[in-house]
Amino acid sequence: MNDAQFQALRAKVAKITRPEPSLLLYYLLISLLGFVAFPFVFVPLFFRYETLKYRFDDQGVFMSYGILFRREMQLTYARMQDIHLSQNLLERWLHLGTVTVQTAGSGEGGNLGIVGVKEFEAIRDYLYARMRGVRDEGKHTGHADTLIEIRDALTRTAQALKAVAERR
Repeated sequence: MNDAQFQALRAKVAKITRPEPSLLLYYLLISLLGFVAFPFVFVPLFFRYETLKYRFDDQGVFMSYGILFRREMQLTYARMQDIHLSQNLLERWLHLGTVTVQTAGSGEGGNLGIVGVKEFEAIRDYLYARMRGVRDEGKHTGHADTLIEIRDALTRTAQALKAVAERR
């Protein structure tokens, strides 16, 4: 992915701050399966939908939701280990998807689920690009100077050995 493609993807993902309105329809349909328990299932899902917010910035991904029990989660790109996309049959019908971001060693509590988005593949591609970028920056910045020094030392050694061989 070149820089122009990455910047276009970044702009597209940065616009995603709320779930799609069709997520509320999804919650309604799921709640109807509970028949008598409909209000007990739908009301918490409704408030979750109404308060759910996402932010994708230079440090990582931020998600928050809740009224009585507020939950906020922020994952930096360096902590991200794996990204999964999922859709059930109803979500496919509504063109929705869920992006689950996993972190190392934190169990299920460290997973961040970006639910109710139509641009789930763009989010996945953006997060993978950011993960690779964070890791690549860390890998090469400290070792590049060392590799250059080794190359220069080997070049000098080869020249010295060639000079000694020519004298004989």
